[in-house]
Amino acid sequence: MGKIRKLTVLSTEISVVEGINSDDFICLTDMVKASEDDGRAADIIKNWIRNRATIEFLGAWESLYNPKFKVVEFDHFRKSAGLPTFTMSVANWVESTGAIGIYSKSGRYGGTYAHKDIAFEFGAAISPMFKLYLIKDYQRLKEEESNPALLQWHAKRFLSKANYAIHTDAIQMQLKHLGYKKAKEILVYAQEADMLNVVVFGCTAKEWESKNPQLARKRFNIRETASVAQLLVLSNLETINAEFIKKGISRSERFRALLKIAEEQLETLKKREIDSQFRKQFPENNVGKLLNGNDIVNRHNGMEQ
Repeated sequence: MGKIRKLTVLSTEISVVEGINSDDFICLTDMVKASEDDGRAADIIKNWIRNRATIEFLGAWESLYNPKFKVVEFDHFRKSAGLPTFTMSVANWVESTGAIGIYSKSGRYGGTYAHKDIAFEFGAAISPMFKLYLIKDYQRLKEEESNPALLQWHAKRFLSKANYAIHTDAIQMQLKHLGYKKAKEILVYAQEADMLNVVVFGCTAKEWESKNPQLARKRFNIRETASVAQLLVLSNLETINAEFIKKGISRSERFRALLKIAEEQLETLKKREIDSQFRKQFPENNVGKLLNGNDIVNRHNGMEQ
């Protein structure tokens, strides 16, 4: 299974995975949760796939995109579809015809997945409105993924995560030297991450979540909503803090030093209007909606203990 992304259609979270030839497959099982009878997801999909119109649509799709599609077996199903005795399942359809447009899997992220073309067709079985919203949200997802601004955004986010690995390695080395247990390690990691959050954003991760419940419910976090300037400074500070830790500098001293560095770097980037330049270079991007330009405010004395 390829990378997994999420759509939220009418308050229903739906998995989208990368399949054959990088085509997207959408989870029909997740889609069923938007119906009034989501407890019978398997039955809803079975009833849909045994419908004559569905069989004809699936056959047309496979004939167009699948050179190994077994047309003879498909014709047999098409003639039988609609009869009271006709039954069909996804597994039976795939095994009999060699279909590639729909499949079922068990285990983690299990369920029935279908190529986006087929998933859109299935959307109508839930409701015409749901189908339209599904297409709209999927188009939005693809536009965001192809947006060069978002590619740069994710590159900066990746850089921040890579620097964080350097940061945690330095902490781990120090912990081994001190002989801390696993639970203590987790606590220290969280403290160090939140120290940097306070230095750059002016609050801890939990404080941000309490102030931004809607974004938190959508699985955004304090760093996902950072401005370009904040991400750049955060990446710098993670590397600097790692070196401070290796040198055995106390936490209170590191906090004061990092705070000063952050203020200087953010001021420099502010003068250069880095966020405005980013928006001008990519006027169509959606990232601008998340740039919050937080100043370093509401410092917490507890970080200097």
